[in-house]
Amino acid sequence: MAKHDDTANEAIAAAANAAERIDHETVVTANDAPEEEAQEEAVDTRDAKQVAIDEAKEIFSVVAVALILVMILRTFLFQPFTIPSASMEPNLYEGDYIIVSKWDYGISKYSFPIALPFIKGRIMNHAPKRGDVVVFKLPRDPKVDYIKRVIGLPGDTVQMRKDQLYVNGKAVPNTELGPVDAKGFEARYATAYRESLPDGRTHLMQDIVKDGRADDTGEFIVPAGNYFMMGDNRDNSLDSRFSPDDPYEPGVGFVPEENLEGRAVLILMSWKEGSSLWKPWTWLNFHWNRFFKPLH
Repeated sequence: MAKHDDTANEAIAAAANAAERIDHETVVTANDAPEEEAQEEAVDTRDAKQVAIDEAKEIFSVVAVALILVMILRTFLFQPFTIPSASMEPNLYEGDYIIVSKWDYGISKYSFPIALPFIKGRIMNHAPKRGDVVVFKLPRDPKVDYIKRVIGLPGDTVQMRKDQLYVNGKAVPNTELGPVDAKGFEARYATAYRESLPDGRTHLMQDIVKDGRADDTGEFIVPAGNYFMMGDNRDNSLDSRFSPDDPYEPGVGFVPEENLEGRAVLILMSWKEGSSLWKPWTWLNFHWNRFFKPLH
């Protein structure tokens, strides 16, 4: 009996020690867990902040690269313009959204979003051809962009006589094509023609009235380094036929080569009259047949 009692007492003592150890471990675990979780949460918070910073840096880098690429594209390759008037009908309508090739004529101070006055003349200059449709800075106000067709090159003589265009003393042939709508003018219809320039290039132009305000002019001799521009809508275009010093209807005059911004190459899309970015219900009011139309 004594031996059994000793064994029983030893078992009871061992159980008590085990229970004590379990209780101690439980207490330790219970006491330590919140501190470990807090540390883990602190680590996670620091990681989240760093992730947010890294993401912000990445977004900034992407935006910066995109802006640089856009500037390069707009400066050296292509730039979009919207046609604001009817002076180039029947080839360009008000609301046409066009793409201009910037690299055709080289680089000048006006090739950049902000004119760089320290650039003189043109770098990598390539002269435009007679018949090119060109976007240029208005000589009397370089903040304004104009678009016209090159008719006279440096040294050329240009004149209008009774509705007929003459270049270097020779009449420029034209073929009558019939009536077309005349937008942006008092008359409802105009007469369309296909005109053939001295180098053989042809384009459409239109005449609204006979004996218009610039259908008879003196001779214009184009100075070196300049170009003579005309609108295809001959009776509705203030172009090189009009002096920039005219107090009532100031025109373009001669255009210096450094003012050339690029050659119009494509109609990307075309909004109908009355459409506006500020009128969302007009956004799909397009001339669908003018999308991706090459310019000649």
